[in-house]
Amino acid sequence: MRRAVCPGSYDPVTNGHLDIIERASGLFDEVVVAVLINKSKKGLFSVDERLEMLREVTAPWPNVRIDSWHGLLVDYCKANEIGAIVKGLRAVSDFDYELQMAQMNQQLSGVETMFMSTNPLYSFLASSLVKEVATYGGDVSNLLPPKIERRLRERIAENG
Repeated sequence: MRRAVCPGSYDPVTNGHLDIIERASGLFDEVVVAVLINKSKKGLFSVDERLEMLREVTAPWPNVRIDSWHGLLVDYCKANEIGAIVKGLRAVSDFDYELQMAQMNQQLSGVETMFMSTNPLYSFLASSLVKEVATYGGDVSNLLPPKIERRLRERIAENG
């Protein structure tokens, strides 16, 4: 079975993330979308909320599984018999950072990294930017699935 992982914080999941996940699901028998657990970082949504939102929006792809991890991604890959990491690249600046990480991961474990160029519609898109725009009342409806946009607006209102 060809298995890959799409790691990230997904705080919240965007249409750019979903583009990469959908495309990866067509290339691998199973794609695990793994949410990073970073206890030193406070996200807008809890890890459990992110997992729930990801399960909702990835439901159309039966070979996509949602999970979380804490620690080295390559350890997660080894423990789950995953041979590839799939990362979306938005710009050259992403490549500089991601190439170093890919080379380190390959050296540590033999796990390969596959880079997918982001759909140009989403080349500027980052969860942090979406949260900032939404916080100030900007329209992010074309950047997020409708259910995720609603939850984002509700969370921003709660945090007032």
